[in-house]
Amino acid sequence: MSFERTQEKLKILADAAKYDVSCASSGSKRNNASKGLGDATGMGICHSYTEDGRCVSLLKILLTNYCIFDCAYCVTRKSNDIKRAAFQVQEVVDLTINFYRRNYIEGLFLSSGIFKSADYTMERLVAVAKKLRLEENFNGYIHLKSIPGASDELMKEAGLYADRLSVNIEIPTEEGLKLLAPEKRREDFIKPMVKVKNEIILYKSEKKLIKSTPKFAPGGQSTQMIIGASGESDQQIMWTSNYFYKKFNLKRVYYSGYIPISYDARLPQIGTAVPMLRENRLYQTDWLMRFYGFEVHEILNQEHQNLDLEVDPKLGWALRNLEQFPVDVNKAEKRMLARVPGLGMKSVYKIIEARRFRNLNWEHLQRMGVALNRAKYFLICESRNFERRDLTGPQLKSLILQNSTSKYQKVLSPQLNLFD
Repeated sequence: MSFERTQEKLKILADAAKYDVSCASSGSKRNNASKGLGDATGMGICHSYTEDGRCVSLLKILLTNYCIFDCAYCVTRKSNDIKRAAFQVQEVVDLTINFYRRNYIEGLFLSSGIFKSADYTMERLVAVAKKLRLEENFNGYIHLKSIPGASDELMKEAGLYADRLSVNIEIPTEEGLKLLAPEKRREDFIKPMVKVKNEIILYKSEKKLIKSTPKFAPGGQSTQMIIGASGESDQQIMWTSNYFYKKFNLKRVYYSGYIPISYDARLPQIGTAVPMLRENRLYQTDWLMRFYGFEVHEILNQEHQNLDLEVDPKLGWALRNLEQFPVDVNKAEKRMLARVPGLGMKSVYKIIEARRFRNLNWEHLQRMGVALNRAKYFLICESRNFERRDLTGPQLKSLILQNSTSKYQKVLSPQLNLFD
């Protein structure tokens, strides 16, 4: 095939893949052996950052943008009048190896539209990973998007060659999926997740007995959902995330703000702003659930079904629960310190370690990197200087916002002006 045609395919299928955000550092550890190509140890993908600060990249493409489904929110839906293209298996293998040798990439993120059937498509995704591992001896990162409805046999084989697998649930609720993608069934998304979860559990148990047990999806599995296409509240979105984290042991749930691409009456119209700030607040909530010990119902409930866009969700929770503050930084347990606005987990651990040797004051906290512009209203320490504590939640919120800046300030201001 000519270079011009391959270049055209790459342009079409790389552009179509940009809507999938579920690629990041994975935690995979696939060591380079036998003088092979690549090394996934400690590396991530998709212009992500490793723990030591290195930026890494990958070849992120679709195998094809042909699709048998007509999902209203998808740019590759069958009714959309766009240029179509499809790679052959060997073309993807050759592109990956050539890009890697030129130091353009350190891994592959491969997804696809569904053509003919789920298994037909999944077979070809697996074939790419298999060829890279066995024929090219490629040890770099491989992330395969699992096809909803794919057979258990194919999912098992995929996990033997990929570092991470993921199935996008696409829409947070089953009702939203029926509205925008009536041809799809929620159970088809669940089936591959169940298989991957069970195989990972089996691998870990066998690994304890047989050290040579072949790796199975060492980076685990993840999923992604579209935000703002189907009208769900933040509460519904985070309950869905919580369910998938606990039910399927997911490594990550990704949130993708809907980009209007259609004049369909069921969707936000073209020109509607992408909900970037909302997407950011959902990620912050996700972080609080996974690392700070929060439960969904503490942050989002029937009284507060959507996140406050003006403040981060931890500060929002604190402002609604002022009776639990101030917290004594020299006595409070880890769980409560983690709930103080302005305290990250690194700062919490520094505080717990440092207070073993002396009582801490404001200067010590500032040196530790604590964001005192927020934390000072919720803490007491070894000092006579304290902030006023007789403010209501709305008053305190206003005071903190006056003394804070945000990279989303330009995004937030026009939204707020709508309500003036």
